[in-house]
Amino acid sequence: MASSVISQLVDAMTLCSQPAERQVRTTIDPPMAPEEAMKLLKDGNRRFVNGCPWGSKTKEAARQQLVEDGQAPHTAIIGCADSRAPLETIFDTMPGDIFVLRNAGNTCTHAEGSMIGSLEFCAEKLGSRLILVLGHTKCGAIYGATRSYLDSLAQPGKKEAAGCALEGLLQDLGSVAQEAAQEMGPGASSDEVAAHAVKVNVFHTMNFLLRFSESIREMVKTGQVQIQGGIYHLETGSVEFLGQSPLQKELLDSSMAIPPSMVTEEERGLHGVRTGADERVPSDLALSMLKKGNERFAAGAPTAGKTSDAMRKALVKHNQAPHSAILGCADSRVPVDTVFDATPGELFVLRNAGNTCTHAEGSIVGSLEFCTGKLGSKLILVLGHTQCGAIAGATATHQAGATNAPGCALEGLLQGLAVVAKDASEQLCPGASQQELVAHAVKVNVFRSMEFLLKFSEPLRELVRKGELDIQGGIYHLETGRVEFLGQSPRQAELLSSDLSLPPSMALGAIRTSQDGIVAPKLALQTLKEGNERFVVGAPAAGKVHRSMCEALATKGQAPHTAIVGCADSRCPLETLFDALPGDLFVLRNAGNTCTHAEGSILGSLEFCTGALNTQLIFVLGHTNCGAIKGATAAYFAAKKQPTKANNALDVLLKGLDTVVAQAVAEAGDKATEEEVAGLAVKLNVFHTMNFLMQHSEPIREKVSRGKLEIHGGVYDLKSGRVEFLGCSPSQSKLVAGKSTVAPSLKDKMHGA
Repeated sequence: MASSVISQLVDAMTLCSQPAERQVRTTIDPPMAPEEAMKLLKDGNRRFVNGCPWGSKTKEAARQQLVEDGQAPHTAIIGCADSRAPLETIFDTMPGDIFVLRNAGNTCTHAEGSMIGSLEFCAEKLGSRLILVLGHTKCGAIYGATRSYLDSLAQPGKKEAAGCALEGLLQDLGSVAQEAAQEMGPGASSDEVAAHAVKVNVFHTMNFLLRFSESIREMVKTGQVQIQGGIYHLETGSVEFLGQSPLQKELLDSSMAIPPSMVTEEERGLHGVRTGADERVPSDLALSMLKKGNERFAAGAPTAGKTSDAMRKALVKHNQAPHSAILGCADSRVPVDTVFDATPGELFVLRNAGNTCTHAEGSIVGSLEFCTGKLGSKLILVLGHTQCGAIAGATATHQAGATNAPGCALEGLLQGLAVVAKDASEQLCPGASQQELVAHAVKVNVFRSMEFLLKFSEPLRELVRKGELDIQGGIYHLETGRVEFLGQSPRQAELLSSDLSLPPSMALGAIRTSQDGIVAPKLALQTLKEGNERFVVGAPAAGKVHRSMCEALATKGQAPHTAIVGCADSRCPLETLFDALPGDLFVLRNAGNTCTHAEGSILGSLEFCTGALNTQLIFVLGHTNCGAIKGATAAYFAAKKQPTKANNALDVLLKGLDTVVAQAVAEAGDKATEEEVAGLAVKLNVFHTMNFLMQHSEPIREKVSRGKLEIHGGVYDLKSGRVEFLGCSPSQSKLVAGKSTVAPSLKDKMHGA
């Protein structure tokens, strides 16, 4: 115990032992590390508290030294103007030691450029490596702001404009009081909230420096400068050191180069707003402008301000030249221009529920082609947002499995967006919550809209290929006010090879005739898939057939992109389930989508279609619960028990499918039920028909071997409305390499010829 007391006495004597003469810091002295500067501040404050300051008495020689050699303060301090908190005295410093900035409330509010510019000068030019933001207890500015904020809560509808500069200062410090009140909870008194607000305000100022000074951020990142906080306690004279901001790591990623109030009208355009008189903005700079604008909005320091009469006249006279086009949601909580702190003329904004191209394809794509082509915008941003009602509704629609025709436009929109929810659910693990599913669907939907633009607009694709346009995505977080920028679509490189030039709803408005070009198999197959997807989600685009379309087909002839062999079942209307127009599909149908007992008709028709009409895709389509296949399966099992004779054409038809059923039985195994066998036989029958075409038609086989024709198969699910695309036959390579033979029923007729 005695040794401890002695040790404390020794420390106190050492601390208070004044040197013979205090030296002043000048540029001759080397830069001081932040840790060493902090130690000097702490030691000086301890001397002040213990009542044994060394004082700041200087001789003429020291003052002359400061003049001749210049200053080199070890620390820059932002403190309060309060007369009870004289910084040089509190830290027992000499002239030249600390670079001091003071105002009421030790804040950057209403003094942004002055504070940050001064600190950048001190750190860069004078070499100071420590910045200290110092608040103090019983701060009049903070207590006044707290009272103003709490009074406003008591009178929620009453908000008056500031009547003087002081009122303006207190109102703008209200955000600090609000944050403090939220952290303290509803039971805290006004004094308790104000006391905590002092600390909140210190961090608020530190964060402001990091958020709005690129120079200071860079020096902090490299370890050249430290930013620390502290609170001076009037009651004791001691300084409580708070350390670095808890948000420092996050704020070091800020993209803001200067404080909001220093953004001049000239930076927004020659006339204070962007007009056609301004140069076009490169996509990377446009993206940076969006990020900075959103940062200002989120930080509560927007600069867009008022639009003067001169600005409006300039927009009329010189026309528009927006730096970005934005496809956003119509949600009232996401005012796009406000979110990016933009003035009129900066953003070309398209909005609808769900920020989607669904049901607005031509309008959205055409508008963006105009903006990027005529107005010269080089950035398109597709912006979704959290808690999106349209996406949440579409997710519920998907989970409910709704397949009925929409009863109103809203239901149609939600059904059209249901594919987004489907993709999101497939990408997440099965145990994902509803909230997680909706959140992921928002992101999926952003990329889907971006991909739609690339897929269906050649002008946009060409600009992207040439590097004259960038298409990016983002999600606005309602909770924070910040935009999460997602970058480009992962599929961009793939989609740039698309050869589609119109959205589906616009392309389907034109009837295919013989004057149209040949459709490649890959594109024809993709058209089938997209048409079936529209049918499934209840958003068909084929529409009405006008008289002019019929006349075009009659006078110019047909040019179907696909020939389909399908079942005659009334539940499988092929043009409907592929959302096709007259002239799109060359359709052959019979019970069981088979060539059995229709060999000549099927083969001859397909040879005509692929030869005379130049169709390059044949698609064989079966369907679930096929009556012909189920009947053939039942007959097969019955015949195994008791052989019977065919008494009519139907019996003969079912008997002709025996080969398919036998293969299904062999593959399914002995334990398979009749229903399971029939289900497998549907798929095998599709391949059987595909193989038959290559086995018994030399023109078809030869075209497949030369890559001039593709034969694909699929199974239509009656329950879901979706087509399962099976691809080519597993036997295709073998069959194409061989020789075709005449179909059994045609042998006599062809030999006779």
